[in-house]
Amino acid sequence: MLTHPAPLTRKLTRDLWRIRGQALAIAAVIAVGVMLLVMMTGLTASLSETRRAYYDRYRLAEVFAPVTRAPDRLAADLRALPGVSRVETRVTGRALIDLPGQTLPVQARALSLPDFHSPALNAIYLTDGRLFDGSRADEVVVLKSFAKARGLHPGDRLTVTMNGFRRVLRVVGFAQSPEFLYATAPGELVPDDARFAVLWMSRTALSAAYDMEGAFSEALISLSRGTDPQAVIAGADRLLDRFGATGAYALKDLESNRFITEEIDGLKRSAASVPPVILAVAAFLMYMVISRMIQAEREQIGLMKAFGYRNREVGSHYFRMILTIALGGALMGSLFGILLGRSMIDVYLIYYKFPFLVFRLEPSSFLIGFGASLLAASAGGLVVLRRVFALTPAVAMRAPAPPDYSRSGRVAARLSRLLDQPSRMVLRRITRQPLRIGGAVLGVASGLSLSVAMIAIIASFDAMQETTFSVIDRSDLNVSFTRAIAARSAFDLARIPGVIEVEPVRIVPAILKHGRDRYNGAIYGLVATPRLNRAVDAQGQPIPIRDGGVVLSTGLARTLKIGAGDHLQVEVREGRRPSLSLPVVAVADSLLGSPAYMALDGLNRALKEPLRVSGAYLRVDAARTAEIYRALKAMPMVAGVSVKSQSVAALERMMDEGAGAMRYVMALIAGVVTFGVIYNAARIAQAERARDLASLRVLGFSRNEVAFVLLGELVAVMLLALPLGALMGYGLTFVIAAAFSTDIYQIRPVVSPASYGWAMSVVIAAALISGLLVKRDIDRADVLSALKTRE
Repeated sequence: MLTHPAPLTRKLTRDLWRIRGQALAIAAVIAVGVMLLVMMTGLTASLSETRRAYYDRYRLAEVFAPVTRAPDRLAADLRALPGVSRVETRVTGRALIDLPGQTLPVQARALSLPDFHSPALNAIYLTDGRLFDGSRADEVVVLKSFAKARGLHPGDRLTVTMNGFRRVLRVVGFAQSPEFLYATAPGELVPDDARFAVLWMSRTALSAAYDMEGAFSEALISLSRGTDPQAVIAGADRLLDRFGATGAYALKDLESNRFITEEIDGLKRSAASVPPVILAVAAFLMYMVISRMIQAEREQIGLMKAFGYRNREVGSHYFRMILTIALGGALMGSLFGILLGRSMIDVYLIYYKFPFLVFRLEPSSFLIGFGASLLAASAGGLVVLRRVFALTPAVAMRAPAPPDYSRSGRVAARLSRLLDQPSRMVLRRITRQPLRIGGAVLGVASGLSLSVAMIAIIASFDAMQETTFSVIDRSDLNVSFTRAIAARSAFDLARIPGVIEVEPVRIVPAILKHGRDRYNGAIYGLVATPRLNRAVDAQGQPIPIRDGGVVLSTGLARTLKIGAGDHLQVEVREGRRPSLSLPVVAVADSLLGSPAYMALDGLNRALKEPLRVSGAYLRVDAARTAEIYRALKAMPMVAGVSVKSQSVAALERMMDEGAGAMRYVMALIAGVVTFGVIYNAARIAQAERARDLASLRVLGFSRNEVAFVLLGELVAVMLLALPLGALMGYGLTFVIAAAFSTDIYQIRPVVSPASYGWAMSVVIAAALISGLLVKRDIDRADVLSALKTRE
């Protein structure tokens, strides 16, 4: 077993204290990489495990089969399908809630529960109050997030419109459900607790409200282990088809589950891509520091070998230094990763409605974090340690041969005639040691590229928001109807005083198929030249809506493995529910979701339902919104109204306070890494030139002139690194944007001059701080001690 003599241990302590600034900077970079790894893997494990336990405990269905109206007897037929474990039927419907002081009603979804027992599937978690009494038709349990946002309490009363009839319900309790981890109003992507509610009532009461006695409008199905959901979905659609089935779908396609799955997958991608980059930077820094130290301690290495220390003991001394720095950084990173992960849990609870969410420490993340940090540091240091083994005592104790500069610096020699003495010294250093300067330039450029990428991602999120609500959606209100209605009825909206413009739209729910691939989605029928709700590509340019065919988003085309010229099979899930074969006329990038577009007239012709619309976008006079809201509220055909200003506010909250706040954490981390790189570059240059700088002081140079010789080199490194880092940052922005993008939304990279300006400001600020710290040490340096040190 290898032992470490006391003298080497004391030397290790002295060496670490002497390079404490550089050691702390490298440890900080390692800590950042490990912190991100621990935090992201911990969040991934926490969200995944809590979701799994929540789904299991409250028996969330694995297949959902909505239908217009099916008799209760069909439940037995569904249970007889191969692979089906349990079946629960229920009544569902859309509702509107009138609140005191609110002009517009709140959209809600009403769901039934068994009158006197717990449901076999999709149970709820009661957080306050009690469950409704099955014998009382006016009692209701409300989604907790809505109740909290609206200040409701058990015992309050709500005026609710169901199936066209108003009724007063008494709130008896609040609940959460695994079915609504991410609760959004119909047609919206961003949750707003105050604008969407879920109401649970007894099966008897809700059946009476929606004329569903002896019938159901949705079947919930759980599967036996190993059962293919698609086989059960096909069987359920076959049984329910003649009763108005709108298309069964698996749990993975449940909107709430899709959002949480995308979040988990995004964390996994980030954990696999960002920490390795940061740890690679730490390895590079370790290489630079240990390389300089071994070069400066050649004589000491020779003396240790002359006194009988073996190669492995000397090498082990420097390797212990590497391990000490790496382990210290990994330990700090683990602790900060736990703290940051726990703080992020509170952020996730704002938008994902778990009853609880505890940050779970994933043991593998610690093992991977420590292992990766040790591997990265060792990779940087072991390359240099080969020199220790190659040195014999005689060679090590002899001063190294001076480098041959006879063939270098010819251009510099011509320029030096125009420069003063300190400037010539800076120029000689750059031209005579290009590899060292190149390494420093690459390190600073790496830090700059990370800052450019993260600042650009922040700008990209802002640009996505601007594009969504200024380029795509130019309306003020979005009105949805209870069913597809005659187009002339939609244009009746234009007669409301204060409505400036009306643009109809038809959204048809459908199952899109190509070969064996399928997607539960919808076809969006737009007017020939949309103005208020436009389809745009990733560059913000309008997507031409061609008549006679469908335009697919790139993501949807990739899911269905289909291209322009192919035919898309469309099973419409409303009205007569025809099956259509539509040509794909184009595939275009999209910023939001996975849409399929058609010309409104062409869609209606294909459905053989001319002049029908299912909603409209309105541009209104802001001074008359209250009057417009009252008019819309009085229209029985209006199922819901979305106000764009409220959607914008909800998205801003999510980006600044919710999961989108992660990008600010990443930007801060980029700044820490950048500072660590620049500070180390400055410290290494100072250590390498300590004797030269002391000589200049003896020769009569002032402190400022001596500092200029060193800091001028740092400035030159910065000037060379800025364009390289800007170029590297441009490419890294696209990589990180792809990691942040999901099937639900795509981040379009925005690398603007402002992004470069802010990133360069971070680099310059780090350089100024590093320069001040180095200059302070130069001014305090002991000239005699530096002169006694051999090169």
